[in-house]
Amino acid sequence: MKLSIEDDKLPMEIDKVIHEPARLKIVAQLYVVDSADMVFLMRQTELTWGNLSSHVSKLETAGYVDITKEFFENKPRTTLKLTEEGRKAFETYRENIKRMIDV
Repeated sequence: MKLSIEDDKLPMEIDKVIHEPARLKIVAQLYVVDSADMVFLMRQTELTWGNLSSHVSKLETAGYVDITKEFFENKPRTTLKLTEEGRKAFETYRENIKRMIDV
């Protein structure tokens, strides 16, 4: 479906929380898995620990990720999972980007 520039009935807002490149990488990784630990995300996104932690905090504040902290084999492990709100926000983000490109 092709949209015209005059079509103002469909929202074309870009979610600025997700749109930031580092957070987009994080959300895209979490979208395709059930959950992931911070070490996996750090390797996949090539972000430093501090940078990853900062962006994850912003995603958590927005309600897009759930964070679970636990011990596994006597070592701390932080696991992240997209919330339903985060999953829907990413799907909406993708659709809006597609619409903007197709205009």
